[in-house]
Amino acid sequence: MKAFIFDLNGTMIDDMTYHTKAWQNLLNNELGGNFTWDEVKPQMYGKNPEVLVRMFGPERFTLEEMERLSLEKEKKYQREFLPQLKLLPGLGDFLEKAYQQGIPMAIGSAAIPFNIDFVLDNLNLRHYFKAIVSADDVVLSKPHPETYLKAAALLNVIPTDCIVFEDVPKGAEAAANAGMKAVVITTTHQPEEFEYLDNVLCFADDFENAAVKQLI
Repeated sequence: MKAFIFDLNGTMIDDMTYHTKAWQNLLNNELGGNFTWDEVKPQMYGKNPEVLVRMFGPERFTLEEMERLSLEKEKKYQREFLPQLKLLPGLGDFLEKAYQQGIPMAIGSAAIPFNIDFVLDNLNLRHYFKAIVSADDVVLSKPHPETYLKAAALLNVIPTDCIVFEDVPKGAEAAANAGMKAVVITTTHQPEEFEYLDNVLCFADDFENAAVKQLI
């Protein structure tokens, strides 16, 4: 393989519990919902306005309201997660080895730039990535392949030469739709949730996994 593309939340950092908690607080305590944790967790994919539409329907909020609520949620998430912010075990070494070997890398995330910058700048990772594709850079969210196809194009690599690192089924499905293989990091979802996909190379708790290390 000639390039690596990383999802961000739940893949590079183990933060999805904090995202789900921030969403549940916003949906229930501020917007009058009554959603359980198990109802909120499966909706943790795609752009933030899409989450609001899935939970409340298309008529509840204007786009401006959804963008304001989205930023409010992300600020709360960042305040609570910052003391825990760190890469998954083994990822620092993995990124450095890939970088030293000249393997081009990108981030392909449904996060807004505000959240991507939060991770890259606090952990000093920006130099590893030749391309960043955020929610603001695509029209169609995962599982549509646009995010990963755009990342491959920015890296000047054909899609089939890319390996995607993901943590959610919809993300791995986006990789499949882009013609890419995927490595699934099991921070938030279990292997059986990916059974409908045939592009998964392996499952790993983190980047210390032997199969993951062998990719470099």
